Amino acid sequence: MTKSPLLSLPGAVPAEAPDEGVAAHYGDLFREQRALAAGTGFVDLSHRGVITVSGADRLSWLHLLITQHVSELPPQQATEALILSAHGHVEHALYLVDDGTTTWIHVEPGTQGELLAYLESMKFFYQVETADVTDAYAVVHLPAGSIAEVPDGWAVREVAYGRDVFVPRGELESVAEQAGPAIGVLALEALRIEAHRPRLGLETDHRTIPHEVGWLETAVHLNKGCYRGQETVARVHNLGRPPRRLVFLHLDGSEVKLPGHGAPVRLAEDGMEGRQLGFVTSSARHYELGPIALALVKRNVPADAVLLADTVPANQEVVVEP
Repeated sequence: MTKSPLLSLPGAVPAEAPDEGVAAHYGDLFREQRALAAGTGFVDLSHRGVITVSGADRLSWLHLLITQHVSELPPQQATEALILSAHGHVEHALYLVDDGTTTWIHVEPGTQGELLAYLESMKFFYQVETADVTDAYAVVHLPAGSIAEVPDGWAVREVAYGRDVFVPRGELESVAEQAGPAIGVLALEALRIEAHRPRLGLETDHRTIPHEVGWLETAVHLNKGCYRGQETVARVHNLGRPPRRLVFLHLDGSEVKLPGHGAPVRLAEDGMEGRQLGFVTSSARHYELGPIALALVKRNVPADAVLLADTVPANQEVVVEP
């Protein structure tokens, strides 16, 4: 685990798994959420893995391995993609951008080694070089609307909700001075849950397929083939029947405790003795919405049913259509 030097900033409280190594918050969770939503501050994501792919064939080669169409990806255009198993189950989630000579990818903490091993095994005769540069580069998130300047030559993934900047690790503290205030990962998580964005290892398990969590819209190109697991993606898309679906939950605010990752989800009318229909994937306290969560439930759970997330009553909001 890489421990961020920004944990020495005033008020920093270390995050728990899967975000160990960076700050959960800096003393005021809701203030940090408001600042992030308003487009100010920065989030230290230096615990995430960073991989680079270079060489003349890098984009055409990646195009064959991932779910996204990247063979003609323009420089500076951000995208996201998945690597699937032969049966179509999600193994890796990649957040990438190409700067014209190198493709920069950040991934979930601790997954970069396994991903790099897979990429290395698939190089064959292609002119590509892959590298784990996590020790040399860190990811910092700047929210949409941030006026913080990024030095020329740094790779940047710009998306609707902000910019992910690949920062030389030696420059982390200078970025903090220039882009402050510092905002913890719990604030970013609350806004991620509000936006229904899935996260590998939280919204996914060993049998998740892209259709279940909404990745079909953002990380999968349906008109390309030639990648592992493509047959499953096409078949389930054409039949329209993924076995589970992601839902957004408005939790009962009178409960003190948030349901944690893996907490069972049941029909409220069946109570605690009812059959488990899914599980909570992520939860947070939102500065405007109150307690919220994402959950993965069986496809045939009625979309208007009141659910019980562990012991907490919850109203559903559809993310993936039944």
